Amino acid sequence: MPDYIIIGAGSAGATLAARLSENPDRHVLVLEAGGTDRSLAIPIPGLVEQLITSRTLNWQYEGDPDPSLGGRKLVWAAGKVLGGSSSINGMVYGRGLPGDYAAWPPD
Repeated sequence: MPDYIIIGAGSAGATLAARLSENPDRHVLVLEAGGTDRSLAIPIPGLVEQLITSRTLNWQYEGDPDPSLGGRKLVWAAGKVLGGSSSINGMVYGRGLPGDYAAWPPD
């Protein structure tokens, strides 16, 4: 019988499970609905489009109709694979504008 049950083997779930299982007296069960991260599209940034459109590796959550978009529904990517959304992000990151950081209060 597990002491802990972790739902999702994304970045947070897998890290938490690894840390908890460092104690040999703890039993940790990780439940992941997605598959393995062995797709060749995962480590190759140029293939991120395949990850975003894949129903095997991406949950493709559909939003509600948005009136500001003429009723269009947006689709939100969410990794359905070991590693979660970190596995399908194409190694892309976004950096804020300098003005965004300037508006932060000083330490």
